Parts: sequence; C-alpha cells; structure tokens
Amino acid sequence: MRAFAIDAHKQSLHEVDVPEPVVGPQDVLIGVAATAVNQLDEKLREGEFTAILPYRMPLVLGHDLAGTVLRVGEQVQGFAPGDRVFARPRDHRIGTFAERIAVDQADVALAPVSISLADAASLPLVALTAWQVLVVRGDVQPAQKVLIHAGAGAAGSMMIQLAKHLGAQVATTASGKNADFVRELGADVVIDYRTQDFEQELSGYDLVLDSLGGESLEKSLRVLRPGGRAIGIAGPPDPAFARRAGLNPVLRLVIAALSAKIRRRAKKLGVSYEFLLMEASGEQLRTIAGLVDDGTLRPVIGRTFSFDETPQALASMARGGSRGKTVITVP
Repeated sequence: MRAFAIDAHKQSLHEVDVPEPVVGPQDVLIGVAATAVNQLDEKLREGEFTAILPYRMPLVLGHDLAGTVLRVGEQVQGFAPGDRVFARPRDHRIGTFAERIAVDQADVALAPVSISLADAASLPLVALTAWQVLVVRGDVQPAQKVLIHAGAGAAGSMMIQLAKHLGAQVATTASGKNADFVRELGADVVIDYRTQDFEQELSGYDLVLDSLGGESLEKSLRVLRPGGRAIGIAGPPDPAFARRAGLNPVLRLVIAALSAKIRRRAKKLGVSYEFLLMEASGEQLRTIAGLVDDGTLRPVIGRTFSFDETPQALASMARGGSRGKTVITVP
C-alpha cells in the first residue's frame, strides 16, 4: 500500500510501501479519498513533540481524512461499508498520508452531506481544535471578547467562524491583504500584524486563542481582563496537560519548567495560561458535521495537491502564506 513517511526527525517526507492496515474489532477500515496537512505534521517531522508524542520510525504522517468505509470490525456499530466518513485518528494511530487506514470507531463520524470529501478532509483537526478551545475549555458565552491569532490560517479561520456562532465579539490578527477575508468569516476587529501592535490596540479580552507562541503569547496575556484566559495550541505545555496525559514524573518536571516563565507572568497579571493538544472525538465531529450542513461552518481550503505531491504539500504548508487548509486528494 502506498503511503508517505519519514525515517527520522528532520528528514524529508517520502513515499513508502507499507502493509495493509490491521482491522481490529473496534476499527473502521477507510479508503482515503482526501487528507490534509497540519502544523502538527511538521512539528512531528521536526521532532518538536517527541517528549509528549513519542513515535517509532519510520512514521507515516497525516492527521486528517475523509473517505469511504471499506470494512468494519465485528464490534463496530453505526458504520457500514460504503459510508462516507471523516476522522482525525487518535494519537499513536495517525497515518492518513496513505491509501487506506484503520481508525477506531470512536474517532469516526459520517461526513457532512453538503460538501465534497475533499472539503470534509480539511475539517477534522482544526474543527476539533476550535471546538475544544472555544466550547469545552473556553466555555465562550455571548458578548464575550475573544482574540484569535492568525485568523486567515487553518485553525484561525475555523475558530473565527465558531466563536462568532457562539455570539462572541471576535478580534483577529491577519495581514492587510486578508482583512476582508477574515471579516467575511465573522471577525469584528482586524489587526494588521505588519503595521499594528495588537497589544496597543486591544484590551479587556476574556479569552485569547494563541497558535503562535513566543512573544505573541507573552503579549497576549496583557490584553486580557483580570481573570481572563490564554489558551495556547503551539505550546509550551503546562503541568495540567502533563497530568492529564499521564506523563512520567521526570517529564512532568521538564514540562513544568518549560511553561514556568509564562505561567509566572500570567499569575502576576491576574490571568491564566493553559495548553491544549486536541483529542480525537467522533462525537464532536458529528456535531461539527451538523454545523457544516446547516451553513454555520464552512471549509476554508487554500491549496490542493495530488497524492503524488504529498511532500510538496507539507513543504508548502510549512512555508505558510496560504489561507485555510492545504488538502491532498488520493486517487
């Protein structure tokens, strides 16, 4: 079976021949019609998350898929061969840069009926991230003020739409050329990061969604109201994440040290910081599919590549500059 993998961290993605997936009793075997690239794929390739996501090599990358069910395990309920589905396979079972993949039924949902499978493949990771940041963790309520960084990007474009659906007042950072685009998605306030300093323009925010880390995260703390929260998806991981992930005591100490500086600054300002690494959820994807079909959420695809061009797709995403997701179609 054709797939695309890395043999070691920092090496290039390349085509490999891998065995057919083993289908367990709870698994759904899916013929991949389309997949998509994510920053998480590039971070794994670079070896940035080895402490919290240790993978054996060679590693087939890919976290998003849409396709057709080919076979189901004997304990699977709710799916049958021929169903159009989409999924974000759970950590340690990734590998959607392949022709076929076996996914735990708990991570799979029927695809939205109003869009193509290529469009559906753009959704799982970013839509689940948006849902878990804004609904599960953020508990965003109407009229709250939410700042979403990199609003024209893959995660940001989905977060703007969902935050607006929840009734929030949404601010975002974007380049000037993308200002009208993010306003169309629902942004009320647009900060041109090339000519404006969002820290000088914004204040009193209830929640900041940070996908950039570093200086952006530090400055984000200062636009929050007292008691406000910053949730980061680029890191650094925090001790609460380490506990939930069941990491060993040594790794917990390392992670506590990594985030100590930002947590101290947050405490001094009377705000809080937490890290989120999204989790697979077929149940949440079913809700997201409904929001797509009723017109609340729409896929945002910047570029499309063929399966043969998977390495180029990952490289293109890593360079940045594209709106929304980069999708790969699989013959």
